Amino acid sequence: MAHTGVRSHAVGGTTGLLDGLNTRWHKAALYSFMFVVIAHWAEHIAQAVQIYVLGWPAPQSRGVLGIPFPWLISSEVLHYGFALVMLVGLFALRKGFTGRSRTWWGVALGLQFWHHIEHLLLIVQSSTGANLLGRPVPTSVIQLIVPRVELHLFYNFVVFVPMVVAMVMHLRPTPAEREQMRCTCAVPTAA
Repeated sequence: MAHTGVRSHAVGGTTGLLDGLNTRWHKAALYSFMFVVIAHWAEHIAQAVQIYVLGWPAPQSRGVLGIPFPWLISSEVLHYGFALVMLVGLFALRKGFTGRSRTWWGVALGLQFWHHIEHLLLIVQSSTGANLLGRPVPTSVIQLIVPRVELHLFYNFVVFVPMVVAMVMHLRPTPAEREQMRCTCAVPTAA
């Protein structure tokens, strides 16, 4: 008999949203989350292309959506909001992972937590007008040594890579990991 990889997730006949996100809706939630992450990543890559390939000045290099909506690129609230969405998404979908994939997803979560702290620092400075070390603009800790555009490319890269590793391992689990899975994300194995 073939193993479906889906275990019962009802507790007393009811399930919560987080349980559903990590069992019967895990695949859809994970793919939706990854679509948002890749779209955000594409915005940062577009901005880098505008600066390094097209030679645009950094203030005019606003990605794709920042061209028609310039306030998007300068909104610390929006940037913090996305960092928070990433953190919540990584946390909320973590229970659906098992074994090696859970470890890699946890690495992405830890790195995103720091990225979120950096954005929190930026939004506090933006809201209070008291910038780090008297800088003329809100500045994150690592931004003291790495320019903002490059720093955000780096942050997105170091969070995205372990997410991709986790996804690959989650879709192709070992037999022991497959046995522990409570979702239907795993690619079927040959019988």
